[in-house]
Amino acid sequence: MNEIRETRGALSGAGRRFGIVASRFNSRIGDLLVAGAVDCLRRHGVEPGDIHLVSVPGAWEIPQALEELAVAGKVDGLVAIGVVIRGETPHFDYICAQASRGIASVAERHRLPVGFGLLTCDSSEQAAERAGGKAGNKGWEAALAALEMADLFARLRDGAGR
Repeated sequence: MNEIRETRGALSGAGRRFGIVASRFNSRIGDLLVAGAVDCLRRHGVEPGDIHLVSVPGAWEIPQALEELAVAGKVDGLVAIGVVIRGETPHFDYICAQASRGIASVAERHRLPVGFGLLTCDSSEQAAERAGGKAGNKGWEAALAALEMADLFARLRDGAGR
């Protein structure tokens, strides 16, 4: 067991650039998630000018904007933020499944860390709990994951992970 090496990312964003794609739908809660993500990145050394916030109409459009940011190649990591609350029709299921699939697809296709901050909740109360309430701020957590993974990817790519 002594011969096993572990590589993990650090939580330092100094010199790194991040894109945040946020849905405006359910913005009362979404804005709290964005604030959490920005606060996380700033507290970990990312300069304000190295954060690009992209606003989209809804969760359906999140993967499309993530794709454009990834293709441009000017970010070290991305954060997807949105809030989908279950209604009375199956629309919720389709939007959640396809937005999640699209977000994962961008990460896989571009080999780029994408923090997942898309809330898929049964009620507004559940969403509020996850946007700074008793369940924490999932925007912060998504940004923290993207931050750590950006550093991990850099370490693995420069040979430190071998």
